[in-house]
Amino acid sequence: MSKSINKVSILGRLGKDPDLRFTGSGTPFCRLRVATNGGYKNADGEWIEKTEWHSLVAWGKLAEICNQYLAKGDQAYFEGELQTRSFEDSNGHTRYVTEVKTREMVLLGSGANGIADEVEAISEAA
Repeated sequence: MSKSINKVSILGRLGKDPDLRFTGSGTPFCRLRVATNGGYKNADGEWIEKTEWHSLVAWGKLAEICNQYLAKGDQAYFEGELQTRSFEDSNGHTRYVTEVKTREMVLLGSGANGIADEVEAISEAA
């Protein structure tokens, strides 16, 4: 039996406000940029801080909720799966983008629109 798992979990802060858009057929989608921090000790024993940036996309009702409740600097937890898509740029070159297709979002701490010290779990089914 061959089985595989494509699951991503990210707990980080938004680097900019969510970008809500709509497909030609009117389906909402929201692009998010999320930073996670970590680090390592170099050969001299100094702690080196490292920030990783992640591209996420949410669809449907979840996209609208992310746009409504999240803002730059907010901390949130996201679950989803990695997906790679291709597109043609203005010069006719094929480009590839790997992003997290978000299925769940949990708002942490004091979130946008005055939600203080609450944790909200919002899934794609909402």
